Amino acid sequence: MTSPAPGLALPGDPPGGRRAVWIWGIGVAVYFVAIIFRTSLGVAGLDAADRFDVNASALSTFSILQLLVYAGMQIPVGLMVDRLGTKRVLVLGAVLFTLGQLGFALSPSYGMALASRALLGCGDAMTFISVLRLGSRWFPARRGPMIGQVAALFGMAGNLVSTLVIARALHGYGWTTTFVGSSVAGVVVLVVMLLFLKDHPEGHEPPPAEHAGAAFVRKQIAAAWREPGTRLGMWVHFTTQFPGMVFLLLWGMPFLVEAQGLSRGTAGELLTLVVLSNMMVGLVYGQIIARHHAARAPLALGTVAVTALLWATTIFYPGDHAPTGLLVTLCVVLGACGPASMIGFDFGRPANPPERQGTASGIVNMGGFVASMTTLFAIGVLLDATGDNYRVAFASVFVLEAIGVTQILRLHSRATARERDHHVVSRVEAVHVPA
Repeated sequence: MTSPAPGLALPGDPPGGRRAVWIWGIGVAVYFVAIIFRTSLGVAGLDAADRFDVNASALSTFSILQLLVYAGMQIPVGLMVDRLGTKRVLVLGAVLFTLGQLGFALSPSYGMALASRALLGCGDAMTFISVLRLGSRWFPARRGPMIGQVAALFGMAGNLVSTLVIARALHGYGWTTTFVGSSVAGVVVLVVMLLFLKDHPEGHEPPPAEHAGAAFVRKQIAAAWREPGTRLGMWVHFTTQFPGMVFLLLWGMPFLVEAQGLSRGTAGELLTLVVLSNMMVGLVYGQIIARHHAARAPLALGTVAVTALLWATTIFYPGDHAPTGLLVTLCVVLGACGPASMIGFDFGRPANPPERQGTASGIVNMGGFVASMTTLFAIGVLLDATGDNYRVAFASVFVLEAIGVTQILRLHSRATARERDHHVVSRVEAVHVPA
């Protein structure tokens, strides 16, 4: 049996309530800290280049390796969540990303700093899928779209901490003090988790997991991948997320300072605007999708179209620097990329039963991070090859957007037809389940 349609509560649906908010909030706090650690490099990119004496390609390797580990871990993490439960995976993730942030603070060389970012990426990879699973275990299914968007909103609040607090701390206290101090947040959420986090409410235990093994793993992955909704969700995530992530994670600050001639303070304010826009748009998208499920594809494709238009207008503006108003508009639009990527989970979730949610979410979540990793690498290589020509380097975004849109259009009708069939079955089963 697959997940119910929005608005349909099946017997055994979790009740939600204040305790659910508290438990889920602990998981969100872990994700919040993971995002602070993940995005701290975005405001420290120029500092890292000076500290380790590296060029653009080597600098981009920090983020590429972090995202490579993150993307590569998504399916294993999904399987781990389905098999071991949320708490164990989140605890392990918090330990790893805290050690990674601390190691990054103390690394004396480029190689050790790379290893620390890889460790951080491994821990970070365990957070978001776990938080989605936690929400599905504690809240009714109809709350899924809004729960996902709110979780992402708090993640962007972590990004806001990076752009406001980490950036200023770097200027005031230096590299080591800033990154060591931030790692304390990881210790705090780890302790809170160990004391209070629970996988599910009493009386809503999941069915016993099958015996682990290669056959079980293959079965889980193959079953999730066969669903057109899972593949569509992955391509939606792939196409929508990466422009905003590439801008925030690494290349936004250098582009605004080196290509647009802004001060680091002004560039930081524009990055903050991206984060604030993300938080506001996330609430709007969550409400729209919860009430009008058919709006998922139009919202996703509309976001891609507007992002591509503003991206092209900015980088190809005839003149040395784009007008401030255009840069502000671009940053507002880039803020919609994160909320639009969450729509991918709203395609993947109804296509899969509860015992496969982690695996399916892992497949979906790979999309945007593979695209981000590819684009981070392409921009770094093109900048070095063209003598820091940001117009050529940033144009690489359009290639991946074209690929993603093609796949979304190819899969959409199949996925929605399959989803309608699942919803009919779910409604019939809901009617016939005895009270």
